[in-house]
Order: sequence, then structure tokens, then C-alpha cells
Amino acid sequence: MKKLLYILLLGTTAVFAQLQKVEPPFWWSGMHNPELQVMFYGNNIAQYTPEVSNGVVITGVTKTENPNYIFVTIDTKNIPAGVLTFSFKNSKSKVAFTQQYELKQRRENSAIRESYDSSDMIYLLMPDRFANGNPDNDSATGVTEKANRADSNGRHGGDIQGIIDHLDYLEELGATAVWSTPLCEDNDKAYSYHGYAQSDVYKIDPRYGSNENYKRLSAEMKKRGMKLVMDYVTNHWGAEHWMYKDLPTYNWIHQFPGYSQSNYRMATQFAPNASQIDKRQCVDGWFVRTMPDLNQSNPLVLKYLTQNAIWWIEYADLGGFRVDTYSYNDKEGIAKWTKAITDEYPYFNIAGEVWMNDQAQIAYWQKDSKIGAIQSYNSHLPTVMDFTGMDAIAAAFNENETGWANGMQRMYDNFANDFLYPDINNILVFAENHDTGRLNEIYKGDFDKYRMAMALVATVRGIPQLYYGSEIGMAGDKGKGDGDIRRDFPGGWKGDSNDAFTKKGRTDEQQQFFDYTSKLFTWRKNKEVIHTGKTTQYLPYDNVYVYFRYNDTDTVMVLINDAAESRTLKTDRFAENIKQHTSGTDVITGKKTDISKEITLEPKSALILELN
Repeated sequence: MKKLLYILLLGTTAVFAQLQKVEPPFWWSGMHNPELQVMFYGNNIAQYTPEVSNGVVITGVTKTENPNYIFVTIDTKNIPAGVLTFSFKNSKSKVAFTQQYELKQRRENSAIRESYDSSDMIYLLMPDRFANGNPDNDSATGVTEKANRADSNGRHGGDIQGIIDHLDYLEELGATAVWSTPLCEDNDKAYSYHGYAQSDVYKIDPRYGSNENYKRLSAEMKKRGMKLVMDYVTNHWGAEHWMYKDLPTYNWIHQFPGYSQSNYRMATQFAPNASQIDKRQCVDGWFVRTMPDLNQSNPLVLKYLTQNAIWWIEYADLGGFRVDTYSYNDKEGIAKWTKAITDEYPYFNIAGEVWMNDQAQIAYWQKDSKIGAIQSYNSHLPTVMDFTGMDAIAAAFNENETGWANGMQRMYDNFANDFLYPDINNILVFAENHDTGRLNEIYKGDFDKYRMAMALVATVRGIPQLYYGSEIGMAGDKGKGDGDIRRDFPGGWKGDSNDAFTKKGRTDEQQQFFDYTSKLFTWRKNKEVIHTGKTTQYLPYDNVYVYFRYNDTDTVMVLINDAAESRTLKTDRFAENIKQHTSGTDVITGKKTDISKEITLEPKSALILELN
């Protein structure tokens, strides 16, 4: 918003009141929660008394120790779309200046918008590394770090237009939703490409494009029946955030005083015998020095974050959130934040990053968890992420034999704990993401191992997520730094020698990976039996894992041979699920397989059969 300068004549004294920021910049009429808190920021603005037009009632005015802020809460119930006028009066009750404020008309059925669920496949990408659709914005003015593609940790120039340009590719791949790492402005001097140290949460980073570009991306995706998922960060901002440079109040962020790093021990959030100092160090400690930790227990902060999240949902017509570092937040505050959003949008899905290594501890954070209820806690978070499943996938397919706790037994044991989750179909299933080791690096480019992993991700309960580039065999060594697991997608930049976005431009190896992934997830799109069906799994023998997904009308049999030799299975062991079926159709090749007596599996292979 442009800086407005008002010159106020009070006797012979000229007073300068600079209104620099109004947030949210606009709002909507007809919201479920009619209470709206508008933050006005400007030099000594707290000296004025606000009023508002159109019969709107001011229900609260909050001033802090910083005179440059004033928080005005209004009741928008039954107030139609239109323009309001805020008037600011001086000590003599004279209007010093005014500010118009728009309440927009909501989209039809905005409150009951669809969101992602187990029928979707989410494609996770890092926009700076995906595709450069507009080279003119690579080194935008107003932000510090400029493009340097030679630096693995620098800005490379990928942007929103690059995503829009390749929606056909994503659709062909079988993706129905896109989760992009944060796109809001991150004005760090270095490493700003990841976007998790945001400096303005109402503004798309100009190196990615504009707010309008982001809205257009959402609209283009909706035309294809796809959903745009925003990566939202509640736990911290970046040290370059304009508010951090002039804090509204001392406890807007967690102070010790000043900086102290988190111990990252999230179990302290619920451990009944945890010391208070350890718990505080986890929750209130900063993730890193460049990311000030937000204090969600401060009502002003919580309201600001809640309204910002809702603003983006309405503005960009979003189809869901993924929330970064969910379990590092003040747990009562984040529960209120989550509930406020899902109260406004009952079908809106939010996946929280709860990176823990124990299913019970992850399940604690899912909505209506009986584990959380032991401590009278409900996060209201619809979806948690299956990090234990990810760990099992990374290890299991590199092990040729089954033991008590290795090989395919890892997968069986992971799913054996599904009873801990209150909504097992609403769990995010993945083999890797932007913070973990690259799957194809762990597997050393072994296509057979990739094929087994993807067969599993695509057919077990939950919402599958694919990390960009894995579908063409991309690798990357985390030991070399995050930049190496976040390489540029080949063909996303003009002049790239290899264009993996097109069949013509792919190598034979890239095409092999792509064909399998595309066939698998395209098949999955319309398979309700996979989306919401029940599961029966059988103990792995000789490192062969078999499970069934079924409902009243369909049955799918999944066989994964993680052994280095071929295996022949007698099928009478699976009679309770096979029932009257005598054959199955391979969903990848279309070939029929006789299952009446036995099935032979190739070494390191996966077979997905729709039973006939």
C-alpha cells in the first residue's frame, strides 16, 4: 500500500501522520466470524481515536507500548459489501485524517469450498527450482538477493508463471493438487529461495510474480479440477519482516530476552514429566537465528495470523494448507488458529508438519485424537504427515530380506499402528519432501526400488504426495546441502540441454520413470476403493508384502517383492480377500494374471491387480 502523508494543522503546529500499512488490506462481508481486527500502522498513530462509517460498530481498540500501531476491531455482521471510512480524530475531537476500507463480495459457496482429500495426489514443488516462466523478474527491485543460478543455495529464477506454463505436465502426471513451498516475500540477504523466512505475509515475492499472478495460478488450476495448496507458516517469520524491525509489542515474538534457539524436542509439548524449561525452549525457542519465533499466545498475534490465513483463502481461492513446523507452535494457540479456519471453511483441509518418529506422538496432533484427549487437548488439525511411513520406505526397499524389524516388515509395522489415528484416510503419505534425503539418491537411481515405493504410496490409505522431479528420476545428496536436494527441474529454464517436461526432451531413463508414475497416479484418480476402501495386510514372508484395498464393489490386490530373487506365492493364504475371484488385471500393463492357485513375482517388483 502506498504511503499516505497527511498534514494536520493544529493551531500553528504542523503534525505529520504517516499511515504506512493497513492489514488486512481489505476484507469480505458475510463471513462466518463477523469480528474483524484491522491493524493501522504509522508514525505515532496511536495518538488518534478511530471511528468508522456505515453504522459499523467498533467493539475494541487496542494500543500497545509502540505508538506506531493501533488495532481496531469492528463487527461486520449484516454489513453489505462496500467501502467503509475510518476517521481518526485528534485530542480536540477533530478529524485528522480518514482511510477508506473495502468489504468485498465473497465468491458463491466460498465457505463450503472443496479441499484436497484422499482422492487427490499432491505434487510438492519448490517454485524457485521448478520453472522460470518470466526471466524479467529474476532479480526484482525492492528485494535484496538477486538471481544466481550457479549458486546451489541462491535464487535461480523459478516463478509462478513457470508453474502455470507446466500445468499440462502436472495434469498428465496424475497430480490433482499442487503444494508449493512459500511464495510470500522473503527478503533475506541469502538463502531466500526457500521462502520460510517471510518478510511480508500479505505480498507475493516479486521474484515469483505478484498477488494477481498467484490468484491466476489458482484460477487456472481450478479450470482443470486441480487444487492449490498454500504452505503456511505460523511458527515464525523472517528477521527482515517489517514488523520485526518495529515490533507492535515486546511479546509479539518470544524473547529470552532476544534470541535463543529451539531444542527441537517436540515431545516436551505433551510429556507428562517434562520440565518447564525444556518445554519453553522447544516452543518459544527460535527455529534458527534468522527466524523470529511468533508468540501465538498473544491474542493480537493469533488474530493477525488467523486473519492473514483466511485472507489468502478468500483472495486466492485456495484449496488447502500445509502448515510448516506445526508442532513447534504454542499448542493452545495453534489449536485456536486451526479451529477458526475450519469453522469458517468446514471442508478445508490443513496438513500439519509434525515431524516425529512415533505414531502415537504424531497421532496426538490429529483432530479428535483420543491420545490428545487424555490431556484434554484437541488440535482440530485434519491431517498429519506419515513421517514414520517415510522412514520405513527409505530403509525397507534397500533391504533384501525380512527380519523381525527390517525389510517389508517395516511397512507392516507402520500400518499396524493405524488404529492410533482418529482419521486414517486423512494422513499425508510420502516417500520424501524438500527437507529429506532424495528417494532416488537413497536408492542410487534404482528404478525397481522407485517403482515399489510409488506403488505403495499410491495404494495405501491416505493422501499421496510426490516431490517434484522424482517422477523423472531426479536425485540429490542431502549431505551436500539442501541446495542439492532442491535442484532445478531440467527444461524449466530457457537453454536447458534436457527438457524433461516433454516426451521428446526426456532421456530414456527419465521417460521410464515418468511413464510408470503417470500411469499409476492417473489410474488412482477415479478409484474410490483406494481413496476410502478398507485395508487387509498380510505378514511379509521372504520379503514379499501383500495387502488388499477393498469396498463393497471392488478389490485391489497389491504384491510387493522386495527380495533380490523371484518369488512364487500360493494364493490360498489370501482366500479371505480373494474370495471368488480367479484373475486380476495389472493396472500398469493391462495384462491379466491368473490368481486361482499361485502368482510369480519378479525380483524387486510391485504388482497391482484389480481383481476380476
